[in-house]
Amino acid sequence: MGHDADVIVVGAGVAGLVAARRLEAQGLSTLVLEARDRVGGRLLRHALSDSVVIDLGGQWLGPSQERAYALVRELGLTLFPTYTEGESLALLGGRLQRYSGAVPKLGLLPLMDFGGAVAKLDWLAKEVPLDAPWSAPQADAWDSETLASWAQRTMRTKLGRWSIQLFSEAVFAAEPNEFSLLHALFYIHSGGGFESLTNTRGGAQQDRFVEGAQSLALKLAAYLGERVRLNQPVMRLQHSAQRVCLATRVGATYTARAVIVAIPPTLAGRIEYDPPLPAMRDQLTQRLPNGAVIKCFAVYDRPFWREQGLSGFAVTECDPVHLVFDNSPPDASCGILLGFIEGAQARQMSAVDPAMRCAAVLECLARLFGARARRPETYIDHDWSAEVWSRGCYGAHFPPGVWTQFGCALRAPIGRIFWAGTETATRWMGYIDGAIESGERAAQEVLASL
Repeated sequence: MGHDADVIVVGAGVAGLVAARRLEAQGLSTLVLEARDRVGGRLLRHALSDSVVIDLGGQWLGPSQERAYALVRELGLTLFPTYTEGESLALLGGRLQRYSGAVPKLGLLPLMDFGGAVAKLDWLAKEVPLDAPWSAPQADAWDSETLASWAQRTMRTKLGRWSIQLFSEAVFAAEPNEFSLLHALFYIHSGGGFESLTNTRGGAQQDRFVEGAQSLALKLAAYLGERVRLNQPVMRLQHSAQRVCLATRVGATYTARAVIVAIPPTLAGRIEYDPPLPAMRDQLTQRLPNGAVIKCFAVYDRPFWREQGLSGFAVTECDPVHLVFDNSPPDASCGILLGFIEGAQARQMSAVDPAMRCAAVLECLARLFGARARRPETYIDHDWSAEVWSRGCYGAHFPPGVWTQFGCALRAPIGRIFWAGTETATRWMGYIDGAIESGERAAQEVLASL
């Protein structure tokens, strides 16, 4: 049975929903096909109680993410600041230290080494055009090495290089030897600088959603109503000069004048296209793996670390958790420590028995915050690599050679097929704000075409 619309959107994440809403506002009929039984994509909230919500997926907004803040205001959602009062913790070289400010007490040489590297990365990043990274003055050289090889070549201290690895895990959910220096520079420019990406107050981790970040998608989907169809994984996409026809795994078919594919590149590449996509686009999607992350939540009766003058933020060499935040609700009615397992550690721990993974996470928290942290009232974790319709987070990363050889195919429409998703954004790629930008751009491209 055919289901006709002017435009079909594949994927009910923020990018796809923003695109559909924009097209509807311009008088075009849309349908949004979502493989999951929910909307939100890589945004997923979980209710611990009637009044406490945690984000199992993306959760933060920060300065200069103006599209996201504007949408929050428009939809009537509420934000609150990530808790940052008190001192942070660092467990490095087997020694636990408390510190104030943005950087632990690394020692003079490592601190100078790290500071010099950050300044160099920020300076080089400004030379990367956001709409065409492959045209940067040294694009070929930067795209021929990894962030890890650059750090090894230019940095003098082991601790300084470890700080770059922590940055890589925290921002890309990948190891620094997995993506090119050019991609790192583009990402830094896209997010407004190294500190903008990594800081909490004044940075990308500044604000959280009272209702959970998935509420963005839920509100957008409520506006679209029955035009959002769940449990409709698209398996085949036929396209011609006149129309597109999509077939789903459950046997439904849909036809339209155009389609916006708003899912991660690795998933977009698994759709069967008839006729096949140009080689450049197909080669691109073969080369864009997602990062790996497991978000881990330990829930306590209260945020007891605050009583010790601690902010709840910690960096640590303790495997498998290298980064911790205070993720308590705004009223502090309970205490929540959020630990991230990322990159290689996430891939290893994904295969571990859940009880053993829980024990390993709690042991890390106990080394940081004391024995009390080993006994939460509730423990929850979520492995995004195991999500069938995500296959990893936070987004795709570009290994060496990809930007310069295939980057031009990232956003380019193919006939009546258009591309959205945070990986296609120029500003704040990989973030909610980037997803919004991509949805708006794809909708404008469709409007211009139709």
